[in-house]
Amino acid sequence: MPRILALDYGVKRTGVAVTDEMQIIASGLTTVPTKELLPFLEKYFQQENVELVLVGEPKQMNYSASESEVLIQKFLQQFAEKFPQMELKRVDERFTSKMAFQSMIDSGMKKKKRRDKALVDEISATIILQSYLYK
Repeated sequence: MPRILALDYGVKRTGVAVTDEMQIIASGLTTVPTKELLPFLEKYFQQENVELVLVGEPKQMNYSASESEVLIQKFLQQFAEKFPQMELKRVDERFTSKMAFQSMIDSGMKKKKRRDKALVDEISATIILQSYLYK
């Protein structure tokens, strides 16, 4: 069975999470500089069987699009051109950063490690993936 990959897209870096082959467990994979995201995905898709990519959809509390949506739309267009056969879905990502930070606290992670924004992005991507899998 192919994997599902989730992206917490950001201006500077993008968190990446992926399922196991049975699509049961969501795990953080890495954080990639956003400018290197498409080459990273190309290499990953060559190595792993992925059937679906989830991209976080940032929304305001009133459900309107956030400011970063313009950048995400540009990425989505580039993604569709580069990977026309890959299915892509959007997933509401409100509160994922706060949830990621809280999970770091709950797990007993030291304060210095919690300041690692790349780790927060990776955990956020994992939460996006979990919300899709377990809904």
